[in-house]
Amino acid sequence: MDAHSSDPQSGMQFGLMSVSDITQDPTTGVTPSERERIQAVVTMAKHAEDAGLDVFAIGEHHNPPFFSSSPTTLLAYIAAQTERLIVSTSTTLITTNDPVRIAEEYAMLQHLSGGRMDLMMGRGNTGPVYPWFGKDIRQGLPLAIENYALLHELWTKDVVDWDGKFRTPLQGFTATPRPLDGVAPFVWHGSIRTPEIAEQAAYYGDGFFANNIFWPKEHYQRLIELYRQRWSHYGHGAPETAIVGLGGQAFIRPNSQDAVDEFRPYFDNAPVYGHGPSMEDFTEMTPLTVGSPQQVIDRYASMRDTFGDYQRQLFLMDHAGLPLKTVLEQIDLLGSEVVPVLRRELAKDRPATVPDAPTHAARVKAIYGDGPAREARPAANRGDNLTAGSPYQDRVHEPVEGPAPAGAAFGLTRKEA
Repeated sequence: MDAHSSDPQSGMQFGLMSVSDITQDPTTGVTPSERERIQAVVTMAKHAEDAGLDVFAIGEHHNPPFFSSSPTTLLAYIAAQTERLIVSTSTTLITTNDPVRIAEEYAMLQHLSGGRMDLMMGRGNTGPVYPWFGKDIRQGLPLAIENYALLHELWTKDVVDWDGKFRTPLQGFTATPRPLDGVAPFVWHGSIRTPEIAEQAAYYGDGFFANNIFWPKEHYQRLIELYRQRWSHYGHGAPETAIVGLGGQAFIRPNSQDAVDEFRPYFDNAPVYGHGPSMEDFTEMTPLTVGSPQQVIDRYASMRDTFGDYQRQLFLMDHAGLPLKTVLEQIDLLGSEVVPVLRRELAKDRPATVPDAPTHAARVKAIYGDGPAREARPAANRGDNLTAGSPYQDRVHEPVEGPAPAGAAFGLTRKEA
């Protein structure tokens, strides 16, 4: 095998996810500038690697009070300053981004990071973003379905002909660069409430990521169970072989009462959940855990009792105006006191049939074994892709047709999907 990156932590992956909010610190009245917040997130990501975490994911937003309008730029910068960390997104807007640009930008990130990346598709939660990018919010779900079908083709075929509903047709189009080693980036499909997205993830054999922040666990349990059932239905393996990720929230101090006292003003004033249920009610109803390292361990070690064995656990820790110093302390506690124990606990009695978290190196090996991976080398051509069957000297492995029958999902045939 000639994979271009070492394989990060196998088994479970643990990391951070950020929504890139810029929020006033309620204890000081200070709101960080965009420059300060962007630099703080870079510092957080580098610190996460130093603390032994595996993943850093950033969201995508195109409005204040958020800054992450260009996730690939930020993630490439972080990847250049880290050695082991997987960089990812906690949302890539499949609805309002052109699939061609997603294909090109994230393949470039894949090359620059040496394969240490993946991405999570989502529709976002900002309604006005649709007209800003010339889309109709009423078509949000059909956009997600069609755009991902095109993205999937762009990454698995060297030359694509496409005629859909939501963008101009493509004839003889090649997205460049081709995926690193001939293996497309791993994709998670994130959802808070939409069963069609769980179905989509299962259909393609991709991962499903449950937000697992704002709702009781029973809500996400239903989505994950649907995903596992449909994963098996489409012939990818037994339900327990499906690839599942979970979000979560924690605020940690060695003494639980100190954690409660320190976090309360941030909770009470946070735009996302302040002025609603009390912190005590919210922590009872959702996975938010405010307390000692052992309390966080107990809460998250029990997740597999509800959702089954899973592959990725991400924590939201930099929201609600928390200052950088506090966030770095939280990362230290997570990396030193919580995650090592969770790794051991969640590895106990883990069936051999449950796959490890996906990595580029493992996926390359699954395709090529110990042989050389693809190196895409363009052939001489005019650049229009219309003069030959492929613009490359070598040929990409044809995607293996799964056992799902034609037209089994989303009203698309295999040719269309």
